[in-house]
Amino acid sequence: MTHSEQTAHPAARTVAARTVAERSVFGFPLRGFGLISGLLLSFASALATFCATTMVAIFALLIWRFAGHDPDFAVSYRWVGLPAGLVVLAIALPLFGTLWVRARLQR
Repeated sequence: MTHSEQTAHPAARTVAARTVAERSVFGFPLRGFGLISGLLLSFASALATFCATTMVAIFALLIWRFAGHDPDFAVSYRWVGLPAGLVVLAIALPLFGTLWVRARLQR
């Protein structure tokens, strides 16, 4: 066996062996964010959630309309999109804020 076959690749480490600074979500690293980039990512994730949930709600209301009802499409924005976007924003702001504070304390 050669030396290269015996050496484990760094990416082959288990998730349990990784530190918090090395972890990633869907391949997106959870480290190295500044304050502005953290805020931008928080609001971008909330906007993406708002758009996606609103789209799903509009399609659901279209199906409801084809079934013979007359729905108000503003419901998709007020009762589905806005609450979902605010929930994601309420989760993302503390998450990225914590990552930023943790990075500042490690310096």
